[in-house]
Amino acid sequence: MDIKSNTIRRRSNWLLTVFLLFCSLTVLIPMYITLTTAVKDRQQSANSLWALPTSWHWDNFSRAIAETGFWRALCNSLLLTAISVILAVLTNSMVAYAIARNMNRKGYKFVYYYIVSAMFIPFSILMLPLVKEMSLLGLDNLYGLIPLYVIYNLPFNTMFYVGYLETIPTSLDEAAMLDGANTWQTFWRIIFPLMGPANATVAILQTLWVWNDFMMPLVMISKQNQFTIPLTQYMFQSTFNTDYNLSFSSYTLAMIPMLIVYLFAQKQIIGGVAAGSVKE
Repeated sequence: MDIKSNTIRRRSNWLLTVFLLFCSLTVLIPMYITLTTAVKDRQQSANSLWALPTSWHWDNFSRAIAETGFWRALCNSLLLTAISVILAVLTNSMVAYAIARNMNRKGYKFVYYYIVSAMFIPFSILMLPLVKEMSLLGLDNLYGLIPLYVIYNLPFNTMFYVGYLETIPTSLDEAAMLDGANTWQTFWRIIFPLMGPANATVAILQTLWVWNDFMMPLVMISKQNQFTIPLTQYMFQSTFNTDYNLSFSSYTLAMIPMLIVYLFAQKQIIGGVAAGSVKE
């Protein structure tokens, strides 16, 4: 029996290893193509997509920076991402706390499912009426994107926060109330500090989404001096020609900040997701 169990376990481990290897290749191969194409010239790219560069053209990066106005776009993306993430963490956590601590009361469960159901509505359905509404309000600009990002990710963040809050015992709330704290003080002084892993996870996922989003800035921003980094990369695309070398150089520059964020915060992401998936 033990021999049979060990055989099944080894076979399962082998299949899991193959699956993980395949998943790794789906990430590593595009990364390899991006990095090698970024330092090639057009002739090298046309000859072979897979070959290493025969000569390294580091000037592609300086040309990409100059042609896209990279530093202005970087400042726009940093400003948009920072404000959106801070507001999302502060407001979405409050919404989730109100729902999680009153889930057994009449109406709160309906509100929870109503908010979460918005995850199934694609942006393409909301796009045209949203653009029209924001234009009428004079918010079809960089700053108008901030409330959209905060609200649009509210369904997922609420679901995630509620799952995490269920791991925090309500006895802490009751003890704080007995000490004279109101609901506002209980949340900010007791509960919110305990939500550190969840806050870090939401902040990082929100950062990655806002930083890489292309569609919402495309339909909302018309002034070139307000372009985010994904929009500036679109400048290399045309109907009859695409400069792939400069495009991939620009992509590489855009990836660096998010790679740094993820490398330093991956423990918080994994910890927050694991904690939020366990219910007591």
